[in-house]
Amino acid sequence: MPSKDKYDVVGQNEKNAKDANSSNSSIPKDEVKLQQKISLLNGVTVIVGSIIGSGIFVSPKGVLEGAGSVGLSIIVWVGCGLFSMVGAYCYAELGTSITRSGADYAYIFEAFGPFLAFLRLWVECMIVRPCSQAIVAMTFSYYIIEPLFPDCEQPDNAIRLLAAICILFLTFINCADVKWATRVQDIFTYAKVGALILIIITGFVQLGRGEHENFHNPFEHTETNIGKIAMAFYSGLFAYNGWNYLNFVIEELKDPYKNLPKAIWISIIMVMTVYTLANIAYFTTVTRVEILSGSAVAVMFSQRLYGVMWWIMPIFVSLSTFGGVNGILFTTSRLFYVGGREGHMPQVLSYVSVKRLTPMPACIFMGILSLFYLLSTDMYALINYVGFVNWLAIGMSIVVLLYFRKTRPDMKRPIKVNLFWPILYVAMTVFLVALPFYASPTETTYGVIMICTGIPVYIIFIAWENKPKSLTNIIDKTTLFLQKVLVIMPEENVISITEEMKHEHA
Repeated sequence: MPSKDKYDVVGQNEKNAKDANSSNSSIPKDEVKLQQKISLLNGVTVIVGSIIGSGIFVSPKGVLEGAGSVGLSIIVWVGCGLFSMVGAYCYAELGTSITRSGADYAYIFEAFGPFLAFLRLWVECMIVRPCSQAIVAMTFSYYIIEPLFPDCEQPDNAIRLLAAICILFLTFINCADVKWATRVQDIFTYAKVGALILIIITGFVQLGRGEHENFHNPFEHTETNIGKIAMAFYSGLFAYNGWNYLNFVIEELKDPYKNLPKAIWISIIMVMTVYTLANIAYFTTVTRVEILSGSAVAVMFSQRLYGVMWWIMPIFVSLSTFGGVNGILFTTSRLFYVGGREGHMPQVLSYVSVKRLTPMPACIFMGILSLFYLLSTDMYALINYVGFVNWLAIGMSIVVLLYFRKTRPDMKRPIKVNLFWPILYVAMTVFLVALPFYASPTETTYGVIMICTGIPVYIIFIAWENKPKSLTNIIDKTTLFLQKVLVIMPEENVISITEEMKHEHA
């Protein structure tokens, strides 16, 4: 939740909505002024902390299923890192040319107007964030329940129930107190780093002991179906998701022209190295067939090597993914705030609790959506949902770079990438977006349908200015009802009330 001292001005919600609706070319530039507090080191930790999460523990199976062989799966992991690096390099030009928080939402708004920007926001809020949260919560369940079922498959209902409990509990934490949420994030961040370091060190020890049978014929069983290989890249890219998060807070980065590209290069090279070494470590101990037979690859790894202490790995991973769920909930409140500020999300979602000073409506909404995605019968289908819509949106952001090169040739560009890289990235994105229609048509069709659901929402609630009084009354009454039930108000009103209460007590 944005605080009073972090922003110079927080305009009235109703005024912002009207300003956003009347703007045809760019996002208003006078509502928010962020303080530049993020250093180069902070920028690296933002990217690394955003990328490393549940993906490295859940994606190895999906990558291997699509690649078929050990050798090609390692190549896919490296390829996904290089692909992310190219995208991040292009984002460095966008981030230093359009120095506004919001990343792809802001870039698409600037280039193509409010409609496509709204669809990007809709996709992020309605699909990417809650779907990712459901995936991370299910990964938490897989690992935390593994010690109870060491020799058999975990019951699916138990996994989903535990994931739901995790989401509900952290939704309560984020609604109750911002300090509780940040403390959870601080504590559990160390777990994922500790788990990966332990895996990599153990892998080096295994290689030193001559445990490299799985690398003797690395390309045996290599998949030749190009559609399945694309699905392997989806799983790998899911693990790299988050490389563009620093652009969301570019206004807060010190010396962005210098530090943004440095932070990108350092962090993505670091993550790519860690991911590749972790997967090599897995293959020193766990066979291809074993990885394909279960989701909890890190647990199988620990069971082979750590003896009676094997349970330490599922605990590490569970702590990591638990913190990941909390992180998604915590950061999404800013996204809803920006959407409400620009008039592209219901105003009530940018309101805060009067008593708790937390973004309660946004957290509750995220929790409910995430529970809905838990109804999916296949976690890897969820990854395909996220992959399709997310890479479509990010690819469109890179198109913005090409569009501005043509329409705004004199635009200030402190970082100017060679056109080969954005063209290459767009071409690869087209490949990643188009092939799933052939390889995974059902999940892809669902993804398209979910994107299209934003069109009538935009027409009715944003583009349609002269709404009937009956409809505006329904919206107003619904907002008022939620305000009364949840005891929430616009942030500036809450701050005023809080200051008055402090003055009275004084």
